[in-house]
Amino acid sequence: MIKKTLVVFVFILTSTLAEAQFIKEKSINAQVGYGVSVPYNSVDDIVDGGFFAQGELVLKVTSWIEFRPYAGFVLTSSNGKDLNDNPTNEKGETKAFLLGGKVRARAPIPWVAPYIELGIGTSIGKFETLTAFNAIDKSGLIYHIPFSFGLELGRNNNVDLGFAYYLQPSVEQLAGAFAVGVTFPLNK
Repeated sequence: MIKKTLVVFVFILTSTLAEAQFIKEKSINAQVGYGVSVPYNSVDDIVDGGFFAQGELVLKVTSWIEFRPYAGFVLTSSNGKDLNDNPTNEKGETKAFLLGGKVRARAPIPWVAPYIELGIGTSIGKFETLTAFNAIDKSGLIYHIPFSFGLELGRNNNVDLGFAYYLQPSVEQLAGAFAVGVTFPLNK
């Protein structure tokens, strides 16, 4: 599965370097936000917090479809408490570099344009999922499935406010963020 993910990733990167006639506009999107990691199975309902940052190359195909190769990172750590502020031994920590590609479908509406994204990528780093059901401590390369939704705001929809999630099945946790982004057009 990792080899297939890497092949898809290399294909996406090389295809973005080619001058394709179907790409109408290019821009850069920079996002920063509050990162979280959540184990799939937890008795104590825990969410570990931290920091998230990501950059995307935005390749607009039409007013409602965009390809978005991305690179970013998420750093989360446990504070030893659950959502009700009770002590817990459970945790789901991620310290990883994120790399991959997504497709964004958006409503082409000025000022407030809702969107949804789906893609495939890889996480490179350290992952720890410790619950009553799992004891996973893994370092290295794993695949993830990015899923995002949110709103593009402003006259030119250049401010992005949304939720980004990265499903990481091999370590049985979800990493994600509530993030704010700004898009900068690239000159031709």
